[in-house]
Amino acid sequence: MGTNNTNSEFIVIKAAEDGVNVIGLTRGTDTRFHHSEKLDKGEVLIAQFTENTAAIKIRGKALIQTSHGEIESETKK
Repeated sequence: MGTNNTNSEFIVIKAAEDGVNVIGLTRGTDTRFHHSEKLDKGEVLIAQFTENTAAIKIRGKALIQTSHGEIESETKK
């Protein structure tokens, strides 16, 4: 069970195309996928880093907003 940590950072992901994949990766000695979502163009996902989520992988074209700024991911060519 996770805890409610108000200091955890949130990120906002807005899909710029259909089929953007957002994948949560675990903490610990073995990094594993633990959650995935598929977004279509215009859909928004608000994600949070937690005691279980160490990294978030985004595949596809999307706008990502964090407290550190904005970045756009690109489609693989």
